[in-house]
Amino acid sequence: MTTQPAGPERSGPETASVMDVSPFKPSLVKAVFRDVTSMHVSRSAARAAASVTRTVLTEIIDGARRAAAEEARKKLITGDLLSAIDRNVELEVGTTWYDHSPTFRGLTGVLYDAEGVIVPSRKRSRSRKPSAVVGAHRFEAGVKKLLRSRGATAVPAMVRDLDGIASVFLTDLARDAAMVVREGGIKRFGTVTLVMPGEPAPAPSPFLNDSLRALSTRSGDRRTIGRDDILAATTIQLFGGNLRQRALAEAREATQNTSAG
Repeated sequence: MTTQPAGPERSGPETASVMDVSPFKPSLVKAVFRDVTSMHVSRSAARAAASVTRTVLTEIIDGARRAAAEEARKKLITGDLLSAIDRNVELEVGTTWYDHSPTFRGLTGVLYDAEGVIVPSRKRSRSRKPSAVVGAHRFEAGVKKLLRSRGATAVPAMVRDLDGIASVFLTDLARDAAMVVREGGIKRFGTVTLVMPGEPAPAPSPFLNDSLRALSTRSGDRRTIGRDDILAATTIQLFGGNLRQRALAEAREATQNTSAG
């Protein structure tokens, strides 16, 4: 996929703050965390994780809306999702879902084993064991609410893909947050800067650098996932650029008045 920086312009419903919308309930977030860790999840952590997921899905939807607008369409189709990801590498999240969705078939490449034989694509699991793919349906109501808040409608296949991406992304976020707790913080943060050819790279934000350094170590017990653990996990999942910065800022805003319990 080619990479082009996404423009910051916003119009119509996009001017509304995403902070006004809470499509993913803390109870759903905690249910996802229970699937991957036995650690306690604080209320502020659940709200932060919901906020980050909302920010990521909002950016994907807005990118898809711009792609649809170029073809004078209002209803989003799966091709708009592919266009949004193709134009902005920051939106390539929840990639485990790609192996299970017909939308991405043929885009993830052909896998070969050590003998040069093509590895068949994974079949849909019938296991009752909780997983990000099996549990994707839990996000349908939240995805539809988020679409409405952005003034968008989407075909069922597009809703299904947004469900899956949200489920996989939040599951990965939970795993990384648990890892941050176990390891007492993280030491490395990937960063990618998107620029147009011939333009100088922008200087890194001092505020963002200070913020990342503050998340590199943690205090507190090793049994509870807190808000800052979610923020640290976000820096792992979102490797750099405007989306990461906005997700961190909005998660902090969403948890300003939330107690740690």
